[in-house]
Amino acid sequence: MTETAVKVDRHWLSARDRSVITILLVAAFVVILNETALNVALTSVMNDLHVEERTVQWLTTAFMLTMAVVIPITGWLLQRITTRSAFILAMSLFTTGTLACAIAPTFALVLVGRIVQAGGTAIMLPLLMTTVMQLVPPSHRGAVMGNISLVISVAPALGPTMAGLVLQFASWRGVFATMVPIGLAMLIGGVLRITNVNEPVRVPLDWLSIPLTVLGFGGLVYGLSLIGDDSVPTIELVSAFTVGILGLGAFVWRQLRLARRDRALLDLSAFLHPTFSLSMVVMALAMMALFGTVIMLPLLLQQALHLPPLSVGLILLPGGLLMGVLGPVVGRLYDRVGPRPLMLPASVVVAGVFWALSTIQPETPWWFVLICHMAMSASFAFMFTPLFTIALGSLQPKLYSHGSAIVGTVQQLAGALGTAVFVTILASQSEVAQDAGAGLEASLLYGSHLAFLGAGAVWTLAIVAIAFLKSPETVGAAPSMH
Repeated sequence: MTETAVKVDRHWLSARDRSVITILLVAAFVVILNETALNVALTSVMNDLHVEERTVQWLTTAFMLTMAVVIPITGWLLQRITTRSAFILAMSLFTTGTLACAIAPTFALVLVGRIVQAGGTAIMLPLLMTTVMQLVPPSHRGAVMGNISLVISVAPALGPTMAGLVLQFASWRGVFATMVPIGLAMLIGGVLRITNVNEPVRVPLDWLSIPLTVLGFGGLVYGLSLIGDDSVPTIELVSAFTVGILGLGAFVWRQLRLARRDRALLDLSAFLHPTFSLSMVVMALAMMALFGTVIMLPLLLQQALHLPPLSVGLILLPGGLLMGVLGPVVGRLYDRVGPRPLMLPASVVVAGVFWALSTIQPETPWWFVLICHMAMSASFAFMFTPLFTIALGSLQPKLYSHGSAIVGTVQQLAGALGTAVFVTILASQSEVAQDAGAGLEASLLYGSHLAFLGAGAVWTLAIVAIAFLKSPETVGAAPSMH
């Protein structure tokens, strides 16, 4: 990231606060970059450690599961410990897990390292968002949230590219080895420069809530990750969803009871703020659309348009970079004009992109997909920064950490759901077309057309919801659960 990407106005933040936010932004960039870097190295891991495809996918699945389980706990954790302690914990877990992956002699130990990595990653983004809400005045939050959008957008886009470059000169271990000194540098920098900006509260930990997060969020994400895999027994899929739904129901019930005594692990009273709830609906729909499209386009580009993997990566890279570059710009615009002038036109463009993608044919030029992806990425840039700012800005300060945890959890669940829904529609409708005598290309495109049209239809809900969103400054006092 460039210096301008993390630049913060000197007039409304002290030197200490600027330093804290800058370090957290760079650290978040590093840990999120790692999240997608391994994807292009999975084949190398399979060949080196002699594991099958479904086994090696656990390096990705276990990472997602750990994120889904740990993020809800950060609502309690970030209240309980200081900013500095939370940063040291997150970067220590990340760096330790990365080092373990780089030197692990067996697949099982690489998997353990990925789980430890994910634990640190899950803490970092809620820590960054909570700290920004604590330090930045409301009139300037959009600008800083724009930098967070840059991190969230650019880091995943650059991860596979960075890993691909490393793999030109080293094995898959080099992908992890490259991250170790960076993680250590960030950890040392944080120890030296980060000061505490919060006042820890002695909130008791409800131990029963932790296994409920594992069963609820872990079960749902695992079940969603199995959709579309024909090798998975039906009983495994049904069991995962059953455990997830029951676990999530029990978790919500317990949090509502604990909230009456201010002891909730994840305080769901944030949802009593209408603006926060509406923002989470739009966030969920946007993440479903984004992740679903990201999983679909590579399949179509390779199998229907017959483009090589490198070309596919280059076609999708500009969109991710554009989304990130626009983040700070959108943040400053938000501080001036508010959310709806930015989000409503962007949401209409997303609907148009879904329609355009539903028209792809074998003879469609690659630049058509590039333009569609860039238009969608730019539109999401105009939506995510206002959504983060509106959602957290509508909460009382005591709910910032819980709100950040809810935002992260919604992102994880919605992303997994979007991937599962798109893959399911694509696979099922492609089979229908093949049974009717269509070839592989035609059947894939038929399935993708229905998936994109269906997504566009559901997306109209997001357009309607955005029309009712209000800036935090116009939101009234929050209702109480007590």
